[in-house]
Amino acid sequence: MRAENTFVREIKLLAEPLGGVGNDGAFEGYASLFGVADLGKDVVMPGAFNDSLKKRGVSDIRLLWQRDPSEPIGRWLAIEEDRRGLRVRGKLNLAVTRARDIHALMRDGAVNGLSIGFRVERARAERPTGLRRLEKLDLWEISIVTFPMLPGARVERVKFAKEDLAGRIRSTGFRLFS
Repeated sequence: MRAENTFVREIKLLAEPLGGVGNDGAFEGYASLFGVADLGKDVVMPGAFNDSLKKRGVSDIRLLWQRDPSEPIGRWLAIEEDRRGLRVRGKLNLAVTRARDIHALMRDGAVNGLSIGFRVERARAERPTGLRRLEKLDLWEISIVTFPMLPGARVERVKFAKEDLAGRIRSTGFRLFS
């Protein structure tokens, strides 16, 4: 009897630039995903941010570059837990030189990672997996980073300029009136 060759299909996609970036620096994405282990074997559980978000509010959570507290680059407009994870919407302050640089990198698709800074308030270790389930966190910052600890924590969308949005709407068959 002859053994059959088994082929495993592998798909690799090139990251597309976050084209159509608007001039105002607004973007959104997921800073954390529930139930997914990061590279350090931490798994954030649903509800882990609830108390912190109530206590701090959006205005007390910093938007930083590469987790550096000396590099604030904008502010968070909305942070909320949904079924998937920690959904964020932020805005780069384009009056800040570093934020303009990051905006250009985001438009080109060169930078799109997000990373959270927090203090653990309640967690449980799992044996033998070595995973740590994070059940309650004090969130104090979310950074735009080159390499996120959780590879799926990414900027998904950067706000489109009006002319780009008009083109997208027209492509759906709807008409715009000016």
